[in-house]
Amino acid sequence: MSDFKPLVFSGVQPTGNLHLGNYLGAIRKFVALQENNDCIYCVVDLHAITAQLVHADMRSQIRSIAAAFIAAGIDPKRHIVFNQSAVPQHAELAWIFNCVARIGWMERMTQFKDKSGGKNAEQMSLGLLAYPSLMAADILVYRGTHVPVGDDQKQHLELARDIAMKFNIDFMEHIRKTGYGVDIKVGEEPVHAFFPMVEPLIDGPAPRVMSLRDGTKKMSKSDASDLSRINLTDDADAISKKIRKAKTDPDALPSEVDGLKGRAEADNLVGIYAALADKTKGQVLEEFGGQQFSVFKPALVDLAVNVLAPISGEMRRLMDDTTHIDGILRDGGERARARAEVTMNQVREIVGFLQ
Repeated sequence: MSDFKPLVFSGVQPTGNLHLGNYLGAIRKFVALQENNDCIYCVVDLHAITAQLVHADMRSQIRSIAAAFIAAGIDPKRHIVFNQSAVPQHAELAWIFNCVARIGWMERMTQFKDKSGGKNAEQMSLGLLAYPSLMAADILVYRGTHVPVGDDQKQHLELARDIAMKFNIDFMEHIRKTGYGVDIKVGEEPVHAFFPMVEPLIDGPAPRVMSLRDGTKKMSKSDASDLSRINLTDDADAISKKIRKAKTDPDALPSEVDGLKGRAEADNLVGIYAALADKTKGQVLEEFGGQQFSVFKPALVDLAVNVLAPISGEMRRLMDDTTHIDGILRDGGERARARAEVTMNQVREIVGFLQ
């Protein structure tokens, strides 16, 4: 083997309704990436139980994420769409990575500190602490080379690289003997590697979509107010209502981007318009600068409905036909297992397990 075959991997947790922020920050990028890449897109249901063990509607949430992938334009025949728990090799490789990774690495993860609240760390599940090992396994069980990431996952991707590097170095002679390795350079250091050094895919600045009720907080599935977010399942009437009720200020829109400073809600709505229209904020303000929100909001409603209503309608249609969604996930799971088992057969041989 002379090089790692490029492969894009990403996943979304089945927890709560997907919203506009999920679409603009992740799913729309997944759709674009499939045009020129081999892609595997996963509903990461094993991750969903790390912070909350018992879910009342896990199956429905899994189907909802899959429906969003398909409705947004991901092709499950050209690529792979599946749910993580259908491929046990994810958990098997995660255990090996738990033994490769160091406890200190996990304890330094910002997301673990945030979710555990520091003092409450001893009350958190072991799964939440080991979450990054499973994330690394998700990618590397397919020897994935690229992952589209947001700011909140960059640290985990760096850890995935650390785990891959330690495995490659610890087992380098075993890798060489089996003939499964690739000669790469990490910096100036030559390494005979089994796992690639995963690279982040950052296609321009991801739009940071904030709450429609408070422009200082991210749009969230967990916000108590449904008016704070546009769900991907919202119909045209709901989208219109939420945008029209979105918090604003009494001033007209500025003509320059600098004029949005200190105006969180205005900045958010202009940013949403720009993302949906594939424009810059500056271009939006060239068109609407000096206008009141009574003019801008109806234009944003028309744009949002035009972009999102077809997706939400297709999602609802797909969710009404669970047999079809389940068939897509089943087919994707079978194809993913076949790929993952090739990797795990080689990993077992490298580690020295008797097969």
